[in-house]
Amino acid sequence: YPWGYDSDNGPDQWHKNYPIAKGHRQSPIEINNKEVHYDRSLLPWFASYDPGAARTILNNGKTCRVVFDDSFDRSVLRGGPLAGVYRLRQLHFHWGSSDDHGSEHVVNGVRYAGELHLLHWNPKYSNYLDAVRRTDGIAVLAIFLQVGKTPKPEMKRILEEISAIKTKGKEAPFPNFDPSILFPKSHDYWTYHGSFTTPPCEECITWIVLREPIIVSSDQMAKLRSLSKNAENEPDLPLVDNWRPTQPRHFRMVSASF
Repeated sequence: YPWGYDSDNGPDQWHKNYPIAKGHRQSPIEINNKEVHYDRSLLPWFASYDPGAARTILNNGKTCRVVFDDSFDRSVLRGGPLAGVYRLRQLHFHWGSSDDHGSEHVVNGVRYAGELHLLHWNPKYSNYLDAVRRTDGIAVLAIFLQVGKTPKPEMKRILEEISAIKTKGKEAPFPNFDPSILFPKSHDYWTYHGSFTTPPCEECITWIVLREPIIVSSDQMAKLRSLSKNAENEPDLPLVDNWRPTQPRHFRMVSASF
């Protein structure tokens, strides 16, 4: 079923074709300090990424995505709330139509300009599609993008390629990239069990949401907004506001490592 972020096919409508979107473990959520539980047993997390695993960058009409080779354990996330290693498969962004919104998770009422998701799957399952069906199948590292005066130079590499993938369906080679250059200094995180923020919204994700945002410039955010959600031969429609509103937390615990 075609889905998107407009009033006719947006998040309010998703549950009609994807009933799990109304489930009790949906993402994103608002993280509120008053409801967060400090868990001293939470370990630090580690990522070891092989730059040679980076493959392509693409515009799929919903986001800008970088795809990695996940045929063996060459780029992995481990530690934190995770048992075992998880393989990096792709990273992608969510952003708004202006700098004052765009992130999916909200922290104490604050919505950031954007959010970066690094998606990993659990190789104890035979493949990615199998992992998506398991409650411990997927781990997503989420990093907020905050507009500020001293932007992170590391974002440049991704944004330089934007002009090559202007329209939906465009893909360009993206070799030799280590996404750990995008990490903030602090590795403090919140964690909870949730879902994909796009249909079918499967509830298989251990979220690791980093407390410290990375700084981007207004120009860098504008670059993301210059993408089109339509194909080359169609009218230019800016790809903006590709974020899902927060979902009820229900009975879930959000734990903090700090």
